[in-house]
Amino acid sequence: MLADELIVLIKDIQQNKCEKQNLELKKAAEGCPQRLYNTLSSFSNQDGGGTVIFGIDEKNYLVCGVYDPQDIQVKVNEQCQQMEPVIRPLFTVANIDGKSVVSCEVQECDIYQKPCFYKGAGRMKGSYIRSGDADMLMTEYEIYSYEIFKRKIQDELRIIERADADVINQDLLSIFFAKLKNAKPNLAKLSEKQILKLTGVMVDSKPTICGTLLFGLYPQGYFPSLCITAVVVPGTQMGDTGPLGERFIDNKKFEGTIPELLEDTLGFIRRNIKTKTIIDDFGNRADKDEYPLKAVREIILNALIHRDYSIHTENSPIRVMMFRDRIEVENPGGLYGRLTINDLGKVGADTRNPYIASDLEILINTENRFSGIPTIYNEMEKANHKPPIFENKRGTFKVILYNEVNLSLSEIESEIIEFCNTGKSREQIAKFFSFENPSYMIKKYVIPLVEKGLLKMTLPDKPKSKNQKFVSTHHI
Repeated sequence: MLADELIVLIKDIQQNKCEKQNLELKKAAEGCPQRLYNTLSSFSNQDGGGTVIFGIDEKNYLVCGVYDPQDIQVKVNEQCQQMEPVIRPLFTVANIDGKSVVSCEVQECDIYQKPCFYKGAGRMKGSYIRSGDADMLMTEYEIYSYEIFKRKIQDELRIIERADADVINQDLLSIFFAKLKNAKPNLAKLSEKQILKLTGVMVDSKPTICGTLLFGLYPQGYFPSLCITAVVVPGTQMGDTGPLGERFIDNKKFEGTIPELLEDTLGFIRRNIKTKTIIDDFGNRADKDEYPLKAVREIILNALIHRDYSIHTENSPIRVMMFRDRIEVENPGGLYGRLTINDLGKVGADTRNPYIASDLEILINTENRFSGIPTIYNEMEKANHKPPIFENKRGTFKVILYNEVNLSLSEIESEIIEFCNTGKSREQIAKFFSFENPSYMIKKYVIPLVEKGLLKMTLPDKPKSKNQKFVSTHHI
């Protein structure tokens, strides 16, 4: 960043009085901090990297200045050399009221080099991830999640050693073979043994996790927790109770193959959501569900296809939690490979379980073209609900659907314009209007207002700058 941008960033820090996911403050008035390894590691491992600012007292956010702007860069660089891979930071020096402050920008390292760790502690004890404003030691599973992508480990093809071919439902296989003739005629010409191998159902005459979950007589006989648990909570948070002290209005555990899990869970949700009957001006009646079921189906299906099936998570079920104001679906395993939250629905994703995805495309006619996330967004918008919320946190992925009716576009526009009577950042606007995804909010609402001339960027020549703010034109 430029010196002017650093000064703007510091003023923003002093106004908000907090560190952030991508921002760390260090006093450094009397010397360089001796151990920056945890922060260097966590910033290198997180999406977008992060920035360390030296010369700001993290207790009161006042500018104290660094002891020596040149020496601190040398000392920080020495610590960066102790990381694996080596970090190449970008430094900026600025002067505020005669005191020097120094920023150190740490870029996110390539996924094939992650996790970045302190060599003196080793990969298992020197790899960190950012959580809020804290650096947290990575779990064994979080480190494994990088290895599984880099080494192309296919946990869905793990052989179930204590199982034989007789655990596979032959009737389901017959249906599968019949559908192959239309879906993949070249594959259907091969022998059944070859088909089972090429579709990941069997390896060396032994059923795989993929084969058992799709065609097994009772998959949970080998993996009891590869199931779905579903609860309906009387209130808005776990622990709320009903008028008779009941913790759950409904509580089920679903077992079976993936298609059975999908349909049973959807049936549970249908039973427990509200349905309104709407009569139009012509007397026509139509039922409107509390949540768009097409979006709900995509979420459950995505959880079953893309969850992690490794030994690290095989004891963790998919969880469906229905609250008074929302539905939450949580599955083990965070986003896989190079995919980030902001990329969801925009780019072709790396697929954790390609055999399960491909076989389901034939078995139940799923659409394996990365259209699931756009469908969820579109269905929620058509229902006039808030956009879905996606959370990727330390080995779990969660989707949240709210049943609240969204404000109309004109109301949102008016409120954003009023809120931005003084310059507001992406994060400030998103937080005020309860949007968990700032990128969606900017694309959907703020940029159109800029194009209409109702908002202006404070840094128009740098539209993607971290210091970008938006201000209403009638207040400029």
